[in-house]
Amino acid sequence: MFRTRLLTAIVALPLVVTLIRIGGLAFFALVALILTAAVVEFCRLMEKDHFHPAIPWAVFSLWVLLLDAQFPAWNLLGPGLSFALLGSIAWQMFHRREKPTADWALTVAGAFYLGWCGSHILRLRSLPEGLWWVLTVLPAVWFADSGAYLVGRKWGRHKMAPALSPGKTWEGYAGGVVLGTILTTGLAALWGLAAGPQGPTAIRGFGIGLIVALLSPLGDLAISMIKRQVGVKDSGTLFPGHGGALDRIDSLLWAAVLGYYFILWTH
Repeated sequence: MFRTRLLTAIVALPLVVTLIRIGGLAFFALVALILTAAVVEFCRLMEKDHFHPAIPWAVFSLWVLLLDAQFPAWNLLGPGLSFALLGSIAWQMFHRREKPTADWALTVAGAFYLGWCGSHILRLRSLPEGLWWVLTVLPAVWFADSGAYLVGRKWGRHKMAPALSPGKTWEGYAGGVVLGTILTTGLAALWGLAAGPQGPTAIRGFGIGLIVALLSPLGDLAISMIKRQVGVKDSGTLFPGHGGALDRIDSLLWAAVLGYYFILWTH
């Protein structure tokens, strides 16, 4: 399992970094592809619990939110979401299953959660010095996760949320906060040497590292809650050894929102 995870990371990481650097439509395509896979996985998970969200309308709603983030001048949000809401509930009227109201609500909620939060990854890249901000916020999650794993594996004793994620401990969480904050501060200071005056600094990197390490684990627990409800370990098999798209972006969704608004409010 570890070898498979490592090989997937070795292949995927250079590609992801390259597309982040290119930005524009290339980065949009990457984000849209992963989030589309994630919203389909969400709908499939709900089917295991005998619900039937409308996958076409969930994907449509997701893309409205992503296109609005990438091309705000198009003014898609109002008409797009209006059409998505009306169309998705009309769909349930003509494709009724056992719980059409719940199916409609899950269609809307799943797409909105993934699309709205995920759109902030695109918004991060669109900021002045957005390349460096993306390369600060996303690694902050990975630093915190690594710290939590290493400390939790060696010293973890007290379960953090045993009903949702039995492997998480408070000791690991504390380790993730400390290591994530320290490493993100250092990374932001390094990027600041290449970025302009609106780019990362050590002080802002400290703030991002701290807030992401403190709160982004809730994104992981949120998806764990969904998976526990339907009785599965992974949301899918898109990334060998790592699970599905939902498994990979759970914490990143929270980090993107938190990082984006922190950057705006500390400008």
